[in-house]
Amino acid sequence: MGLFDLFSKSAPVQKTVDVEASLTPFNLASSLYGTLNAPTAIDRATAMSVPAVSRARNIICGTIGSLPLEQYNKITGQHVEPLRVINQPDPRVSGFVVYNWLAEDIWMYGVGFGLVLDAYAEDGRVRAWTRIDPKRVTQKFNNNMTAIDGYLVDGVMAPIAGIGSIIRFDGYDEGFLTRSGRTVAAAVELEKAALNYAKEPVPSMVLKSNGTNLTSERIAKLLEAWRGARATRSTAFLNADVEMQSVGFDPKALQLVEARQYVALEIARAAGIPAYFLSAETTSMTYSNATSERRSLVDFSLRPILSAIEERLSLPDISPSTTEIRFDLDDFLRGNALERAQVYQILNTIGAMSIEQIQEEEDLIR
Repeated sequence: MGLFDLFSKSAPVQKTVDVEASLTPFNLASSLYGTLNAPTAIDRATAMSVPAVSRARNIICGTIGSLPLEQYNKITGQHVEPLRVINQPDPRVSGFVVYNWLAEDIWMYGVGFGLVLDAYAEDGRVRAWTRIDPKRVTQKFNNNMTAIDGYLVDGVMAPIAGIGSIIRFDGYDEGFLTRSGRTVAAAVELEKAALNYAKEPVPSMVLKSNGTNLTSERIAKLLEAWRGARATRSTAFLNADVEMQSVGFDPKALQLVEARQYVALEIARAAGIPAYFLSAETTSMTYSNATSERRSLVDFSLRPILSAIEERLSLPDISPSTTEIRFDLDDFLRGNALERAQVYQILNTIGAMSIEQIQEEEDLIR
């Protein structure tokens, strides 16, 4: 470019509109609205510091981990002896540990992962696998970012199949930590407020000097002496040079107890667990409606996670194609002794169950 080109006027650039690009859906998450109103993701440690969240997690995931898995023939519906990889996928630990943490991953993150430890040589089916932390797994997408080509474990590409490959358990949404981040964040702040008032069980105080200005060292000693005295006695004495003033509100004025109860109820709703299990609402429970609450827990809270695990374990890379895997809910949902006796009587009368089968069901045969 010559010297005179710097002073010459270039022809105006004609603006063109890319119609195809303008019709592309706009991503609200990248807009100002999305930035201000997008869900707040919370990490696990922060969420578990809230008692309502930790109790919801332990009820949901602990219950799923304790349920036995059974294997059935798809055609006849006949029960078959489940493979060892079903109830104890990792030979090193109990099946409860694996499924307890796997259920947490699906519930909290929306996806869980298993790492294949061993496979059968004849058909490549999984012989052993274990749960792996989702934070260790990275998805590798294709060039168009439309499909997953593979997975990286700790930054190393995992094989597509066989030992070291990844088993993916897809959940039903983006996970509790993402969809309920703001509610959990509010609960965390309320827990912090409760801790502050536990340390200082009175409104915030200001000690005002009516005399000369004190040095920073004198002020620090005065505050330490005041804190130490309040820890040992409730009555305080101040001379004419110091005046105490209260600022802020006490927990009752802030309705801290009511706010924490309300957030606990919101967490129960977000977790999909009946509020009764978190003591988030006052209700009178009897044995009969407590059994009904268990059914509600299965139907509205556990069922999506149960289905995610059942259907993934039923795929041909783990189970034979002629069988399917289902959780056994009989013991968890069984009623009281009178209800069971009435049901057994009816089933025995119509010939659906024999005396021996009833005894076996009630663990009366040794």
